[in-house]
Amino acid sequence: MKVNLLDFDLEGLVAFCQQLGEKRFRATQLFRWIHQKGATDFAQMTDLARALRDKLADKAEIRGLSVITQHESTDGTIKWLFDVGAGDAVEAVYIPEDDRGTLCISSQAGCAVGCRFCSTGHQGFSRNLTTAEITAQLWFAEHFLRHRRGSDDRIISNVVMMGMGEPLQNYDALVPALRTMLDDHGYGLSRRRVTVSTSGVVPMMDRLAQDCPVALAVSLHAPDDALRSNLVPLNRKYPLAELLEACDRYLQHAPRDFITFEYCMLDGVNDGPEHARELVRLVNAHRLHSGHGGVWCKFNLIPFNPFPASGLVRSPDERVAAFAKILLDAGLVTTIRKTRGDDIDAACGQLAGDVQDRTRVAGRIARQRTVMLKPVTMRPE
Repeated sequence: MKVNLLDFDLEGLVAFCQQLGEKRFRATQLFRWIHQKGATDFAQMTDLARALRDKLADKAEIRGLSVITQHESTDGTIKWLFDVGAGDAVEAVYIPEDDRGTLCISSQAGCAVGCRFCSTGHQGFSRNLTTAEITAQLWFAEHFLRHRRGSDDRIISNVVMMGMGEPLQNYDALVPALRTMLDDHGYGLSRRRVTVSTSGVVPMMDRLAQDCPVALAVSLHAPDDALRSNLVPLNRKYPLAELLEACDRYLQHAPRDFITFEYCMLDGVNDGPEHARELVRLVNAHRLHSGHGGVWCKFNLIPFNPFPASGLVRSPDERVAAFAKILLDAGLVTTIRKTRGDDIDAACGQLAGDVQDRTRVAGRIARQRTVMLKPVTMRPE
């Protein structure tokens, strides 16, 4: 079986070329052809020796993902559904803005974390994606968009690992893909412009800080352990105190001087003024305990994108604004995420793909729907 060269970061490709008796600079040339030019035919790579091109044609290939569907929103957002085999499909989304082009990439076929408000989690979990399958989403999108625009200029400036799956539960495949994104011979993205979103896999946060520190976004969604465990089951394993300490450790290596806390606004569940005040207390108590002198976190409030299986409802805009005001008045940097791609189900939390639920996550979540979320009593002011 031929080796898919999309599976390699530059160092991996160097090792592969050395096995063919080739020097490092040949791997660099090949890496550029693949990622900067989007080439798939070794015969096109005219600055490589014919003997090397023949060896590559015999032993390797550049195999992307087949596109099942492509949907374009009225706001310019594009969503692709990619076939990853065995009945599984994953989604990626391109979001154009005036000053950037952002690609949201999937890391797993489905997700085993099972957050209550996430459409992917309700699909259950099938398998981890390979490095090639992660990288191929960027490889395809970048060169598709260049061809459409008729330009060789880079179009995708930001990548967020916020698609289907928990990236840090697919760590070994994730890191080489991140290195390819960052490599100047690949896509040349800044560490500040590549973001990994996690529900809080503490040990892997520590490893990422050492191996490939990029921007980090943490799915918080609640100000206390009781509510967060109900919304984000992983909290039972890594509760808030452990998670915040891991954020501190990550900051020592991060390309940004803050961690982004994502907070999905759920009507009547986590969106009251008491929840906002409790968040302020949580952050300030941790700041005092850890000795943070300035801004160390930023809140990104995310309007929930409803889907029938969740049993949850989006918070009214006025309640989101009031929630944000409490955080802002307390000196916490806070933004409200603008929803994009609603008309093609491409907004945050809506990516569902089509996966085989091998871990029966969907069944567990369906059973949870019969249990109403009880309001959590907050301490009085």
